[in-house]
Amino acid sequence: DFFLCSGDSIYADGPLQPSVTLPDGRIWRNVTTPEKSKVAETLAEYRGNFRYNLLDHNVRAFNAQVPTVTQWDDHEVRNNWYPGQILDDARYTEKDVDVLAARALRAFGEYTPVSTLHARAGSRTSRMHRVVRYGPLLDVFVLDMRSYRNANSPGRQTDDTTGILGAEQLAWLKRELAGSTAVWKVLAADMPLGLVVPDGGNIEAVAQGDPGAPLGRELQIAELLRFVKHRRITGTLWLTADVHHTSAQHYAPERAAFQDFAPFWEFVSGPLAAGGFPASALDGTFGPERVFVRAPERGNLSPMESPQYFGEVDIDGHSGELTVRLRAEGGTVLFSKVLRPGRVGQ
Repeated sequence: DFFLCSGDSIYADGPLQPSVTLPDGRIWRNVTTPEKSKVAETLAEYRGNFRYNLLDHNVRAFNAQVPTVTQWDDHEVRNNWYPGQILDDARYTEKDVDVLAARALRAFGEYTPVSTLHARAGSRTSRMHRVVRYGPLLDVFVLDMRSYRNANSPGRQTDDTTGILGAEQLAWLKRELAGSTAVWKVLAADMPLGLVVPDGGNIEAVAQGDPGAPLGRELQIAELLRFVKHRRITGTLWLTADVHHTSAQHYAPERAAFQDFAPFWEFVSGPLAAGGFPASALDGTFGPERVFVRAPERGNLSPMESPQYFGEVDIDGHSGELTVRLRAEGGTVLFSKVLRPGRVGQ
C-alpha cells in the first residue's frame, strides 16, 4: 500500500488566521505559527510550511505507517505560478517566481521522499517527474505540470511545443510508457485534463473551454493520447486533483472534437484538508462525460461545512482487475468503477 499525494501538500501563499467565522456563525480555529502568518518567501518560511503539517499527530502517525508517492502543484510555491512569472502581489517582497520556486523546491525535497530531487553522480539535474514501479502490476508515472509549463494564457494558440509538460518531459513520458511492461500504467497528474481551471482571464490547466479542435496546452495532451493509441499501450488511466472536489470522467473519441485516441478514465479527488469548491466546467475537446461528481455549490467551504474527499485504488493480484473507489471523509464509498486489464482503451 502507498499514499499518492497529488500536490498542494502545503499552502505557502495562504497565511492562517487564528479563527474564521463561517456563514452559519460557527468558528473555525487554526493553530498558527510565525511561518504560517504570512506568505512564504524565504527558505525558512517554506520549511516552516512543511513543518506545520507535522504538528498534527495524525499526520505523523500516518507517515510512520504508510509510504507516500508525492508530487507538487501550485501552492507549494504560490497560487497558479509558472516559470518566468513576475508577481504584482503586494504581499511579496520577492517578485521573481523562479527565485521562490527554487526555495520551495529545496524545502519540498527536504521534507518529502522524492529521490530524483537529489542529483546523483552522472545525472544532469534533479527533477520531480519519475516512474515508481510496483512489480508486474503497476507503474506510476508521476508528472510535473509546474516546472516546464509555458505562461498561463487564454490557451488559443495553434502551435504549442512547450505545453504543460515541456517537450523534454513529454519525450521522457512517451519513452517510459512505451517501455513499461506493467499491467496498469497510472498517470499521476496534479491538474485535470478536461476540466476548465481558470486563472483570471487565462487558463491554469489544460482545457480552455473551447470544445473544438485542440488548442494551446491541449495540443500536447492530444499528441500524448495519439501516441498511446498508435503504440497500443494498454492499461492507462489518469489520477488527477487540484480542483477541490471529487469526480470521475470518461473520455471517448465518439464524443470528442479530437478523435485520434483510445477511450480512458480520469479520476479526480481531494481535498484532504482544505476548502471545497464547485464542480469545474467540462471542455468537449477530448469528449469527457462526467459519470460522477460530488462538489459543494459555493466556493471555499470549510471541512466543517463540506466533507473532504479521497480516492482508493485496488488491484486484484489474480485477475489483474483495478477498482477505483471515490470516498468521502470517514470512508463512505461515493462511486466505484472496475477496469479490466490488457486493454488499450476502455
